Amino acid sequence: MPDNPQKQPSDEVDENQIQQSKTEGEAYQTSVSYMANTVAHDGGKKQAGEYVVGYAQEEAEGMYELVDEGEFEFVEPDDENCHLEVVVADAGDKRFVPDCGVSATLERDGEEHGPFDLQFLWHPGVYHYGSNVELPDSGEYDLHVTVEPPTFMRHDEQNGDRYGETVEVTFESVDVETGQG
Repeated sequence: MPDNPQKQPSDEVDENQIQQSKTEGEAYQTSVSYMANTVAHDGGKKQAGEYVVGYAQEEAEGMYELVDEGEFEFVEPDDENCHLEVVVADAGDKRFVPDCGVSATLERDGEEHGPFDLQFLWHPGVYHYGSNVELPDSGEYDLHVTVEPPTFMRHDEQNGDRYGETVEVTFESVDVETGQG
């Protein structure tokens, strides 16, 4: 597949649907930019093969966890002091790609922290993968993100053979601010 796979009209999708996908992707990327550039302490994104991979870093935060049918528990961070968020989007239409295996390692002065598995996180503003993690302190780290291909089925004989390769992305000099929010 090319590095920026554009969808073509086929038996499964017409020009109108392709444009709707691009419109959804533009809206998603607006939310991603807001999260990474306004809400988070640090953030960025870059293209990697068939994906656009981005990150945002914040202080560790509490989240709801489903413990039983209809029963939630709000779980505060223990020793975790960094909330790491990663977005994975289609390089062509920029929409969120679900069901990927995402992990991240932070590295500084030759010392690695991780890898951390980043699970899908529902957020009222923007879908992403993420986790609260523990780091020794604030400062600049290199962030290594690995995205493994999703296992979901793909429609369309012409456009469906995408997201089949693992990609690795490095963001250098990420300014991490530790703490709990």
